[in-house]
Amino acid sequence: MSLHALADHPFAAPRSLAEACALLAERAARGERTVLLAGGTDWIVEQHLAPAPAADAPLPLVADVSRLAELRGVAERGDAIRIGAGTTFLELRRDPLVTARLPLLAAAARDVGAIQIQARGTLAGNLATGSPAADGVAALGALDAVLELASVRGTRRVPIAAFYTGYRRNVLLPDELIAAVEVVPPAPGSPFAWRKVGTRQAQAISKVALAAVAELDRSEGPGARLTRLGLGMASVAPTVVFLPEVRALGLGRPLASIDDEALAAATLAGISPIDDVRSTASYRRHVAVALVRRFFESLRAPS
Repeated sequence: MSLHALADHPFAAPRSLAEACALLAERAARGERTVLLAGGTDWIVEQHLAPAPAADAPLPLVADVSRLAELRGVAERGDAIRIGAGTTFLELRRDPLVTARLPLLAAAARDVGAIQIQARGTLAGNLATGSPAADGVAALGALDAVLELASVRGTRRVPIAAFYTGYRRNVLLPDELIAAVEVVPPAPGSPFAWRKVGTRQAQAISKVALAAVAELDRSEGPGARLTRLGLGMASVAPTVVFLPEVRALGLGRPLASIDDEALAAATLAGISPIDDVRSTASYRRHVAVALVRRFFESLRAPS
């Protein structure tokens, strides 16, 4: 879709979050579709590639929410960090609170497309689109993010692990929008990893990507144990996956007791890669296992 074609759609620009929620509620009650547009880096491309709609098919209303102050910014809230859903990846990678307290998210933000995409693409857009290769979703999954969904009924909180129901499907109701994301930061200095394996560093969809973060109790010396472990892996299933089998294996036991074979089996249990134009299922399985093993090797290394 070109910007010229976008002019064919009915258009609205709500002036507040409350007005946006009211608009969604009114249209949902009538069974009418609304597209919330902030950066447009996913939706406009998807429309350009999609088949032309039938001549008599009603076009969805495009509602510009890019200027809503309630959806922007990063702030501490108790022991968590709250990130407005409309915050761009460029803002994330430059925000001092994110870079200091959530370095994993900052690292992933630096690899979301090129600088032009980072300047327009938003955290909520990455979440709502639900691409299996979404870098931001992988990082938020590793950080056990909680999504705040808003509507005229108020807000509800959904853990990211419960947000997706299938390929590009989620639990958002027609009258809801993603208002914010909350993350409890790992302890300062906690080990993390962000690895995006692809054809090139920028402007390429990953073949496999891993986000990982851990907290360690080294009070027992060589018997160090994981007290927190979060993982998010992209491009290996219909949705970004959070590898619960690896988390269950890793938590609460000495790191030295976790062998590579068990790690491989746990990793493979959580993924279902396919062959496509970017890679093969076999290669993705190999890389997925290697990335998880390397992260655990880094955890076993002396501090």
